[in-house]
Amino acid sequence: MKVVKALEEEKNEQEKVEQDHAVENKSSYIHLKKFHFIMLLFLIVFLSAGITAVALSFGGEKVVTVGNERSEFNKLYDTFDTLKGKYYTKTDDQKLINGAINGMVEALDDPYSDYMSQEEAKSFHNTISSSFEGIGAEIQEKDGHIVIVSPIKGSPAEKAGLKPNDVVLSVDGQSLQGKSSTQAVMMIRGKKGTKVELSIKRPGQDNPITVPIIRDEIPIETVYGEMVDKEIAKVQITSFSSNTSKELVTTLNDLQKKGMKGLVLDLRQNPGGLLDQAVSISSMFVPKGKVIVKEEDRDGKITEIPSQNAGNPDLPLVVLIDKGSASASEILAAAVKESAGVPLVGEKSFGKGTVQTTTDFKDGSNIKYTIAKWLTPDGNWIHKKGIEPDYSVALPEYATLSIIDPDKALTKSNASTEVQTAQKMLKALGYKPGRVDGFFDEKTKEAVIAFQKANNLKADGVLKGDSTIKLMELLREKIEKNDTQLNKAVEVLKGNIK
Repeated sequence: MKVVKALEEEKNEQEKVEQDHAVENKSSYIHLKKFHFIMLLFLIVFLSAGITAVALSFGGEKVVTVGNERSEFNKLYDTFDTLKGKYYTKTDDQKLINGAINGMVEALDDPYSDYMSQEEAKSFHNTISSSFEGIGAEIQEKDGHIVIVSPIKGSPAEKAGLKPNDVVLSVDGQSLQGKSSTQAVMMIRGKKGTKVELSIKRPGQDNPITVPIIRDEIPIETVYGEMVDKEIAKVQITSFSSNTSKELVTTLNDLQKKGMKGLVLDLRQNPGGLLDQAVSISSMFVPKGKVIVKEEDRDGKITEIPSQNAGNPDLPLVVLIDKGSASASEILAAAVKESAGVPLVGEKSFGKGTVQTTTDFKDGSNIKYTIAKWLTPDGNWIHKKGIEPDYSVALPEYATLSIIDPDKALTKSNASTEVQTAQKMLKALGYKPGRVDGFFDEKTKEAVIAFQKANNLKADGVLKGDSTIKLMELLREKIEKNDTQLNKAVEVLKGNIK
């Protein structure tokens, strides 16, 4: 019998809810209740029509006449009239209107709500269902800063060493201060093969670091499976895109043919995506009828979403999470934990407990905004709290080391945080820098030369270019081979295999 029963045919009217903020890779939709949709559409159409329909006239007459039934817009229209009639240069009507809409959305003080221009909206839609060109990192606006939620597996961002909670200060020298996440995405993305430099501030480090990244095509391939031993398989889900559940079914059935008797489902560094995909995948492991997630609207009304299929309680399962697991990842983790008794291993998750939707306008722009909270099956709201694992396991200290700019030469007598990072990397790889305090002395130079000789590099004792890249590459391989969280998950799983 196959591990996964075929998914039920999706209904044409099935809601798609976006479980993440902007960016790069994983947003979604949910249909608005008819009343809310009509009212919002009416508001936008009324506002736009009211502003643009009337031309300037002479004297003190108003440019726009406002009906008494919408007197709350008098101040907005008066501002438009004043700027259009008296600003020292000619104004662009559409820019003023867009600015007004953007200001309303920003006033919500919600990092997951945005107004998007035509270009930004197009990029947003492309992220959901196809590949895109960029660095492959999910970002969000948090406390006035642009923060990395998670890099995508195998992406330039991951290879460059970007990590969750890294703060992006600038892009190619342009500050991101005051920028929305959507605006930041447009600055970071670009054509495949082009270079972008990010200035990163990492928690726990005093000085910013410059990270050069070569953009690439980022495919929306979301499921990766492998056997970790003769009986246990690991499947990583990197995001919840439109075909993720189908990819997972195919992957699991292939792994079953290879002898899979237990599964580690890896949701680490997964920033989220489509709610319907999280529900479909949760239904593979949660008994039919049991709650997967609850939604709470603005009036406090709670709607329960139950498991759609019979689940597979006979397949031992452990789920991996970390601080990069957000939104739809947290929905899945909470569903299997609270409704199917599946243990979680790793670190506390990110903590995003809200639901977004989008409304598209005729000109191609749109607004994305929060419409509900989501709650775990037990009714917990994990927003800004995250989900605690059953088995708390950290990765080795060297797994959290920062990246080093390969364009910067680290040589004898240098003293910096980059030198300290390099010394810790060398030590983790078995070389002997002598000290790890950030001062590049003769002992450190000897360790660098030994490393260079062992890897057929120019043995000059200077860390730069190929030497720096190779050092970071080997450390990443060591991290993958010494995955303490995966090892713990396998240990827990073996105890459950009959």
